[in-house]
Formats: sequence, C-alpha cells, structure tokens
Amino acid sequence: MTLDDDFDGADAGTPIWAVFGDLMAGLLGGFVLILVFALGLQLDLAARLEQEVQQRQAEAQRREALERALAGPLAAGRVTLADGRIGISGSVLFAFNSAELQADGRQLLKSLAGPLAAYLATRDEVLMVSGFTDDRQVRDGTRARFADNWELSAQRALTVTRALIEDGVPSSAVFAAAFGAEQPVASNADAAGRALNRRVEMAPTPRRRPAEAAPR
Repeated sequence: MTLDDDFDGADAGTPIWAVFGDLMAGLLGGFVLILVFALGLQLDLAARLEQEVQQRQAEAQRREALERALAGPLAAGRVTLADGRIGISGSVLFAFNSAELQADGRQLLKSLAGPLAAYLATRDEVLMVSGFTDDRQVRDGTRARFADNWELSAQRALTVTRALIEDGVPSSAVFAAAFGAEQPVASNADAAGRALNRRVEMAPTPRRRPAEAAPR
C-alpha cells in the first residue's frame, strides 16, 4: 500500500462523518425546537391557571363585599344572596299581577338602596335589576295594562329600578331587564313553585366600557 492509497481512504471516509455530523445537528435542533415548544405550552398553561386563580379570588372578594353590604337585610331574611344575585320574592314587592310597589316592598328597597349605592361606589360595576314571572298568562282584567308576562316583568323591573334611584342609587349605576317566565327557579306545576318564580333579582355586573374609536 502506497502513501497515495492512504490519502484516498481518508478522502472516502470524510463525507460519512460530515453526513453524521449534519444528522446529529439536525436531531439536536429538532430536540431544541420541541423543548422550546413544550416550555412555551407550559408557560402559557401556567399563565392561564394564574389568571383563573385571580378571577376566582376576585369573584370571592366581590361576593364577600356584597354580603357585608347586605348583612342587615340578609340576617333579617328579607332577601337572598346566591351566586352574586340578590333575590326578592315578588309577593313582598308587588300584589299579584301588579307592578305597583306594596308598602313593605317599598321599605325594603329603601333599606337596600344605601348599602347597594355604597357597594357600587367602590367598584367598577353596575346593578342589573331583573323581573321574572311564572308561566301563567296575565289575567283578563290586567291585559289593559300588560300585554303579557314579558311586559309585566319589564314594568316590575323598571319600578324597582326607579325606586332605587329615588333612594340614592346613581342612575348611571343601575338598569332594568325583563325575562318574563324564562329562567324559572322552581317548577310552575304548583302554586309554591310559581310563587318562587315570581321574583325580582339584582345582580352587580361589570361596567361595559365604550369601544375605542376606530382609527381614521
């Protein structure tokens, strides 16, 4: 074997190591990309979990603040508070098929207005006053005033909203909504269930911000 044969053997082996090196570099690059992708997913998941925890903490703080604000009426059993919604039986506020406040209902709203106004003043929220009815149609004698349960629930919500405004809740911090016989909390098959469905609820909700003006 001559010296030239040795050089020929070395030249023949060089491309193999070069290909092997390229292959290893490619595998290492792919591994790094997978690792970066996995780390990115983990960071995104951690950020979402942190955001969820913060939202739950904020919701718990909101409920606690609302419970403190309504401690008196809640202790007296005059209102209920569930999932951030303040519930008042329709029979306390209104006579059957009526949208005129009864004396006891008027006094109850007067006792709620101050705590609600104080609560809303410290938070970026507005109060949604919602009216609900059972599924029985309004009686013939009341059709001249209300076309159907939608209109009755709307008028009751408006009556409560106006009473709260008169007693100190800023008009910019409260609005009315009507649900008619939708979203019952009990069966309409018996009188007890229908009485529970005839109700007014008040729920603080985040204040909607006006959309930013579109660029010209």
